[in-house]
Amino acid sequence: MTGFDPFEDFGDVTEIAVRLEDPDPAVRRVAVLALAETADPSAVILLTRALADAHAEVHLQAAIALGEFDGLEAAAALAPVLADVDPIVAQAAADSLAGFKDLRAGDPLLPFVTHADAFVRKSVLRALKELRRAEALQPALAALADPDPEVRAQAVGVVGYLKRLDTLPALITASRDADSAVRRTAVGSLGFAREPHVVDALVAALGDADWLVRESAAETIAKVGSDCAAGALIGVLGDEFWQVRQKAIRSLGRLKVRDAVVAILPSLGHKISNLRKEAAAALGEIGDPMALPELERSRNDPDPDVRKNVRWAIDRIAPT
Repeated sequence: MTGFDPFEDFGDVTEIAVRLEDPDPAVRRVAVLALAETADPSAVILLTRALADAHAEVHLQAAIALGEFDGLEAAAALAPVLADVDPIVAQAAADSLAGFKDLRAGDPLLPFVTHADAFVRKSVLRALKELRRAEALQPALAALADPDPEVRAQAVGVVGYLKRLDTLPALITASRDADSAVRRTAVGSLGFAREPHVVDALVAALGDADWLVRESAAETIAKVGSDCAAGALIGVLGDEFWQVRQKAIRSLGRLKVRDAVVAILPSLGHKISNLRKEAAAALGEIGDPMALPELERSRNDPDPDVRKNVRWAIDRIAPT
């Protein structure tokens, strides 16, 4: 098989195009790789043609190579490939589209939001999320009722990325979805709004059956910037998952909740170093002298990152 030398001079697009007609699929595959290396927009039409290559490796490489480009033409070529019978090729097309940034790329994608295949719907919404196209809002809102939970989760992402206050009711409803991944995505998307009903939804999510949803809620509360949930966050410090406690401690620190100091102090002695590190940082942010004795006892913590945060917290509370 022909090898690919990244330092080889493959010539310009016109020269490379000739190799796309070579009877050897290995030569055609290397030509596809070379077209991607050129970064020449005129290569897109040739790569689109290569998507129809009968050889699986050439076909796959073309779907990957188009990810090196952006814009309407590349998106139009890749969108139909999302329904490819080969799931590896379809996934390659999805991954390529997810990296597009040109707003024009959304035009050929929008019609596929209602495609019969759930993978296509999910992949298109994933790509549209990054583009933040206002035209994607209504299709995404409709997709919040999709029977496939992965499609609903991607739809939540589209709606959340647009950060519109009028979509808060839909996002809050999604935070109560039957699927935990949808709930987690919805809870994480609520951080742009400081509305009372958003805080209520986040507090409710702190009691979710899935710890990942609770973790997301504990983190998002700080983004909302409301100390109305301080009591609920303090309550979460008894959660069975340390990751949830870590996010709650981080939020309590950022919100500078003085009433949380007593509840945070025991985490300075936890066996998980990440939790000790977060506790030290939070105590420093809160700045209550009550924490100084325990912080002093943690100066010699075995973890250097914890020691660093402890010193920072002490200097912040009692600068020398």
